[in-house]
Amino acid sequence: MIGENEKRLAEDWFKSLRDIICQEFENIEYLHQKLDSNNDSKPGKFEQKETKRDSGNNTDGGGGVMSIMRNGRVFEKVGVNVSAVYGLLATEAQASITARKKIPNLKEDPRFWASGISLVAHMRNPLTPAIHLNTRMFWTPQAWWFGGGTDLNPSIVNDEDTKFFHGVLKKFCDRHDRDYYSKFKEWADTYFFIPHRKVARGVGGIFYDDLSTGNWENDFEFTKDVGNAFVEAYIPITKKHFLKSWTDDDKKTQEIKRGLYAEFNLVHDRGTKFGLQSGHNAEAVLMSLPPTAKWI
Repeated sequence: MIGENEKRLAEDWFKSLRDIICQEFENIEYLHQKLDSNNDSKPGKFEQKETKRDSGNNTDGGGGVMSIMRNGRVFEKVGVNVSAVYGLLATEAQASITARKKIPNLKEDPRFWASGISLVAHMRNPLTPAIHLNTRMFWTPQAWWFGGGTDLNPSIVNDEDTKFFHGVLKKFCDRHDRDYYSKFKEWADTYFFIPHRKVARGVGGIFYDDLSTGNWENDFEFTKDVGNAFVEAYIPITKKHFLKSWTDDDKKTQEIKRGLYAEFNLVHDRGTKFGLQSGHNAEAVLMSLPPTAKWI
């Protein structure tokens, strides 16, 4: 039976991954300052803000911490949020979950607990791809599962970056199950697609949901490795491009791609919908939106 110990372990991991990523990103900002003496702007730093979930009945609904960096030398806007929310699932949220997963007696006992990390980085340099990461654990008295993934969103596609990114993801997936990479890559290709534009959001990655094999420890270790893979895959790509020059046309292309990203997150993204349906802080839920965008 999954209980408080497993919840605590999951929540602690998401917080520790947040700390690792924020430190890596701030290190990149200081490295850029060291290597580019012609740029006199200050390195970006994360600012933290606590958030609360509105339970709807004045009871404790949990919350989280937003870590936001704006106007950095490398990162134009990046948010790394962690949360642990709980309480009773509203009718709309129950319908959202049960639309893809059968949970018996949820109406009779709609208690839930969910914890996770959510990251979106929008880069100053259009040659450096934007990135998304999300991993989470969800619990109800009737069921538990993990979900999440990561995907690369370049404004200007670089085949070498795409190959490297997917290679790292495959390496980490293969540690757990040789079928995971192909299965979760296909899921990402299907999920990160904008139907009304008939175009993919980016160059893919991996995506999984409702992962509950019956072995909590194994599923948790895989979810941890999705976070570890993100760090190993994305940091080198960022350092590869962050000193390169770009043109006004490159920036325009980036802002048009950001418009597509915003459309997906507002119209199709499950996490956005569930976050708003369950009463979580809207500022935290919508931190994924880019700082600027264009629509042509």
